[in-house]
Amino acid sequence: MPDAEQLPEGWEKRTSRYTGLSYYLNVHTKESQWDQPTEPAKKSGGGGSGSASGSAAGGDAPDEVQCLHLLVKHKGSRRPSSWREANITRTKEEAQLLLEVYRNKIVNQEATFDELARSYSDCSSAKRGGDLGKFGRGQMQASFEDAAFKLNVGQLSGIVDSDSGLHIILRKA
Repeated sequence: MPDAEQLPEGWEKRTSRYTGLSYYLNVHTKESQWDQPTEPAKKSGGGGSGSASGSAAGGDAPDEVQCLHLLVKHKGSRRPSSWREANITRTKEEAQLLLEVYRNKIVNQEATFDELARSYSDCSSAKRGGDLGKFGRGQMQASFEDAAFKLNVGQLSGIVDSDSGLHIILRKA
């Protein structure tokens, strides 16, 4: 593709303040996507005065989402071991403090989600920067799924508690 990206009418290229990755914003509906658009932006949708960092316009719930996550297990987790540690002994409170530090580093742009997930996540998805791929309803633990589906693309969750441990989630698509 040429150096100067030609976008179809109604699209803007933006950079996520959380991940540093580029995404594309429909200027009419304020909906965003990771994949470069190939058709002019649709004008139907929310119609509100939302901002790029605001909530999703409209109300169509997606059938599936794609998320990154960073899991910190604790001794009360369903399986208190990981690729990083054979026997996890930290308390739930210690796991929460660790995640608060990681989340603050992402928000303050001191590190990327990808970097932290690769280094510190207790999930095997760490080698993919925490990428879980696309998933639909009923495929993840309820608390994780509920949090993931409430996020807008590019939005970072607070700390989410599940049977697997504590997570922060970044919705990718």
